[in-house]
Amino acid sequence: MRPVIEVLPHRPPFLFLDEVLQMDERTIVARRVVRGDEPQFEGHYPGRPIMPGVLLCETVVQAGAYLMATLMGEDAKMKGAPVVARLNNVKFKQMVTPGDDLEVHAEHLRSRAGAHMMKGHILVKNTMVCSLEFTVMLVDDESTE
Repeated sequence: MRPVIEVLPHRPPFLFLDEVLQMDERTIVARRVVRGDEPQFEGHYPGRPIMPGVLLCETVVQAGAYLMATLMGEDAKMKGAPVVARLNNVKFKQMVTPGDDLEVHAEHLRSRAGAHMMKGHILVKNTMVCSLEFTVMLVDDESTE
C-alpha cells in the first residue's frame, strides 16, 4: 500500500492518518496516534485536551477518501479535492485524548453519479469512540479555485 501522503492531497497539520493497515475492494483500516502537540489542543481545551468530534469525523472521511482514490486507480490520483457532501448518524461514544491509538475503519457502500456513500468508525483499545455515515465526492481542481 502506498503511503497516505502520496495518495491524499491533505498535508499536516490536517492529515489525520499515519498509515494504512489493511485494505480490500470495499474496506480500509488505518491507524493514527493522537499527539499532544497537535494545534487543536491549544484551544480544545487547555489543561484538558479533547480531540474535537469534527476532527474524528474528518479522520474517518480521510480513510474513505484513500480507499476511493485507490479503487479509482492510478490514473485518478486525486486530480481534484475529495469533499464531504453529507454526514449522517454521527455518534460519539467516548472522548479521544492525546496518546490514544485510533483504529480507523471505512467501508464503501455504493456509488451514484460521482458520489461515494460510505460508513465508518473509530476504535480505541477495541472500544467504539465514533461512528458515522458519509458521502464523499471528488471535485475538479477548477471547482476549487
